[in-house]
This record gives sequence, C-alpha cells and structure tokens, in this order.
Amino acid sequence: MADSQSQPTESPKLEDPKFGFNDYAERLNGRAAMVGFVLTLVIEYLTGQGLLSWLGLH
Repeated sequence: MADSQSQPTESPKLEDPKFGFNDYAERLNGRAAMVGFVLTLVIEYLTGQGLLSWLGLH
C-alpha cells in the first residue's frame, strides 16, 4: 500500500536570524571592534595622551 502523504525532498531556505549568536552577529561585532580600535589609535595620536588619560582615569 502506497503512502498517500509523501515527505518533501528539500528543506525550505529560511533567512538566518539577525540576532543572537550567529555568523552575522559575530561579523558585525568584529567590525565594530576594529573600528573602535582604530578610533582609539587616532584619538591617542591626535591628543598625545593615552586612552586612560583621555578618559580621565589615570
């Protein structure tokens, strides 16, 4: 007796979530960290002070 309900042969392609721990979030976090690091270097170069001195913590 043949099965009247057949299973799909392909899974639907769902979009990756844009929040939580996934590749998109990790890539975005890495890029933000690189921009922050470069901006910190620029601030230190332009002011002649280290980050802690610039923030008033040293």
